[in-house]
Amino acid sequence: METIFSIEFTAYVALAVLLYAVREATNIPNRYIPIVAVVLGVAFSVLESGAFSFSVLVNGLRYALYGIGSVAAIKYALEKGDDKQ
Repeated sequence: METIFSIEFTAYVALAVLLYAVREATNIPNRYIPIVAVVLGVAFSVLESGAFSFSVLVNGLRYALYGIGSVAAIKYALEKGDDKQ
C-alpha cells in the first residue's frame, strides 16, 4: 500500500491528469502530445531531484511514458463507456 501513495506514483497520476487536461483544453494535435509529455516529465523529474543527470532524464522519460499510457487508457475507457450507452 505504501507504493500506491509514494511520490513516484503521484507523479504519474499528476502527469496523466495534466496531459489529459492539455489534450482536452488546447488544439494541440495528438502527434505532439508525446513531446509535451516528455518535456513535462523531464521538467518534473528535474524539479524533483534538484539537478540534471542521465538518471534524471531517464526518470523523466519514464514519467512521460506512463503518463501517455494513462491518458490513452482513460481515453479508451471513456470511449468504450460511451459506446455502451
